[in-house]
Amino acid sequence: MADEANENLELNEKKGGKGKLIIIIVAVVVLLAGGGGAAYFFLAGSDEAAATEGNDSKSTAPKVDASTLKAIYVGMPRAFVFNVAGDGRDRLVQIKVQLMVRGVDNENLTKMHIPLIEGTLLSVFSAATEEELRSESGKSELRKKSLQEVQKAMNEVASAPTVEAVLFTGFVLQ
Repeated sequence: MADEANENLELNEKKGGKGKLIIIIVAVVVLLAGGGGAAYFFLAGSDEAAATEGNDSKSTAPKVDASTLKAIYVGMPRAFVFNVAGDGRDRLVQIKVQLMVRGVDNENLTKMHIPLIEGTLLSVFSAATEEELRSESGKSELRKKSLQEVQKAMNEVASAPTVEAVLFTGFVLQ
């Protein structure tokens, strides 16, 4: 009986040894194939990348025309409310604003600098007169001036104008 147990043990050890050997061989083949693929991926470069390395080491990303990107609208978190001196009495003005930007990068930059944009817009709005706010041409000029000032402020902090348009989505003059 003891002899049969020893034979079964030796038979199981031989089978286990072959199984381990097969696993080791498969692991080595997978590692070699993976290593070869990784080496090819890292060492082989495209001709286009090699050509741009010599010419422009600063920027290897392709330039994208901003006008081809989709428009994204960034809403100001709250409406602008301010007083304007009028002929007979002071007027209360409420303006809701959305900014049109192109591309996710400009959207993120704009959202990051919302306090700067709010301050800039409030200073432009509060400098307006009642006559400007009553006429359609005055509102149009206010939008243009707002856009110019916001782009100027964003150029100073982000080195890019980022905002393409300032849109009034609500306008109340009382």
